[in-house]
Amino acid sequence: MKKIIVPVDFSEHSEFALEAAAGLANKYGSELIVLHMLELSYAIISSATESQNQEVVFYLKLAEQKFETFLDKPYLKDVKVTPIVKHFKVWSEVNDLAEEHGADLIVMGSQGISGVKEVLIGSNTQKVVRYANIPVLVIKHNPILLDFENAVFASDFSEEAVAPYLKAKTTFNKLGSKMHLVYVNSPDGNFRSSSEIDKKVANFLRKAEGNLDNLKSVNVVSDYSIEKGILNFSNVIGADVIAVATHGRKGLSHIFEGSVSEDIANHSTLPVMTFKI
Repeated sequence: MKKIIVPVDFSEHSEFALEAAAGLANKYGSELIVLHMLELSYAIISSATESQNQEVVFYLKLAEQKFETFLDKPYLKDVKVTPIVKHFKVWSEVNDLAEEHGADLIVMGSQGISGVKEVLIGSNTQKVVRYANIPVLVIKHNPILLDFENAVFASDFSEEAVAPYLKAKTTFNKLGSKMHLVYVNSPDGNFRSSSEIDKKVANFLRKAEGNLDNLKSVNVVSDYSIEKGILNFSNVIGADVIAVATHGRKGLSHIFEGSVSEDIANHSTLPVMTFKI
C-alpha cells in the first residue's frame, strides 16, 4: 500500500479520516496525498476578471493556511504527506488523481445522511464512491483503534461480484484481516431458496477461486433488507470493517435503483470499504 489519498474539508470527520489514514501509513510505510477541493466553479477560474482573480488567490492562500494548521498533528510526524489543492469540485477528479499517483486506497470521513437530502443531493463521500476505481475506506468516528482483524465482505455472489471479491481478498490479506463472506436472504428482491443459494455460492467460488475451499467462510443470513442483514451480521461477529461491491451508479439510475453500498456507507457505524464492480 504505497499511496493513500485523503480528501478533506477541514471538518472533524475529515480529521477522523486523516488519523485513520496516518495509522495505515505508519503500518505500511505509505505516503498520504491530502486533497482539498475549493468551492470555485470552472467558469470563475477560466474567465475570471481581475477582481475575481484576486478572489481565487485569496481562497487559495486561505486553503494553504488551513492546510498548515490541519496537518500539524503528532500522528503525522513520521508520515510523508503531500498536500494538494484543486480549484473546484469535480468529484471524478479524485479518481483521476488516484490513477495519476498510482494510489491504492482513498480514505474519507463521513457524517452520514438520510431521507430526501440523501436521494437528491448525496454526500461528498457518496460522490467519491460512485467514481472511484480503487477501494474507498469510509470512516465515521474517531479511529481510536484501527485494527481490521475481522472484515465482512457482503455479496450477492453474482458473476460480476467476482472481481471486487478478489480485490477485497487481496486488500484484506495485506491488512492481515480475516474475511467473512455474507449473503443476505431478504424479501426486498433478493430472496432465494436454500438450494438456490448453495448453487449460487458454489458457482461463484468456482469462478473466483477455482475451488470450494472458502465455502466455510460463507455465511447466509435472513433479514428484512440487505442493508439490515449486513449491519446486523457485522455487529454479531464483532466486525472491524464492512466491505461491499458498488456499481458506481450515477444520476437517475442511482435515484431509482439505489445503491446498497452507499446506504451502508451512510448508515454503518463501522468503517466501510467499497470496491468497484
